[in-house]
Amino acid sequence: DLDRIGGVPVVLKELLDADLLHGDALTITGRTMAEELADLDVPDPDGEVVHPLDRPIHDAGGLAILRGSLAPDGAVVKIAGLTEDQMTFEGPARVFDGEQAAMEAVLTGQIVDGDVIVIRYEGPKGGPGMREMLAVTSAVKGAGLGSTVALLTDGRFSGATHGFSIGHVAPEATDGGPIALVREGDRIRIDVPTRKMDLLVDEVELATRREGWEPLPPRYTRGVLAKYARTVSSASLGATTSV
Repeated sequence: DLDRIGGVPVVLKELLDADLLHGDALTITGRTMAEELADLDVPDPDGEVVHPLDRPIHDAGGLAILRGSLAPDGAVVKIAGLTEDQMTFEGPARVFDGEQAAMEAVLTGQIVDGDVIVIRYEGPKGGPGMREMLAVTSAVKGAGLGSTVALLTDGRFSGATHGFSIGHVAPEATDGGPIALVREGDRIRIDVPTRKMDLLVDEVELATRREGWEPLPPRYTRGVLAKYARTVSSASLGATTSV
C-alpha cells in the first residue's frame, strides 16, 4: 500500500517540510536528503495509508515512556498493544529474579487475574544483554491472562507484545534500581495517560530495604559477557558500551 501511494519518499518529504528531518544529512549518492527529495515528484500524503502531520491517525505514537517511583529513569510501554480500558492497572507484585522462574510460575498456574509480574535481573548488566521476555508474555496470553495481568521487567520485548507489557525499567535491578527492592505482594500502580508507574511502598520502608540489599552474583565472571556486563550502560542511555 505504501509503495502504491508513492513509497517512503512521501513520508520523508512530509517530515522534511515540517522541519522534522535533517535535510542536510548526506545520502549514499553524496547529495543531501533535501536535494534528493527536491528532484523527485513526490505526491502529498493520501490521507489513508499515510496521513498528513496535521491529521495524524493518533495524537500519540505507539510507544510511551513511563516514569515514577518504580522507574525513575523511565520504562517503555507499547500503547498500540493496549485497549482503551487497559490504560490503568493496579495489583500485587509477583516477583521473579530471572525469566525462567517467571515462566515456571505462569505454566504451573501460580499467576492469577490482577497480578503484576515483575521480572528483574534481566537488564543490560543483569542479563547480561537485556534478553527479550517474549516467551513469558506468550505464556501469559496462552494461559488466558493476556488482558488481566501486567508484566514489567528491566529486560526488553519485541514488537509482538500485547497488553500491559512494560520493559526497559531503569535503573535496572543490578544497578540497585527500585525494581530490586520490590517484594512479593507490594502494590504497583500503572497509569499510562499520566505516564506514571509507581511502587506503592513508603520511602521509609524502601530505605530500610535498601540497607539490606545486595545485587545477585553476576551470571558470568569471565569471558565476553562478563566484560560486556562491566562496560554496558543503562537502558535509559541506550545500553551502549564504553569501549
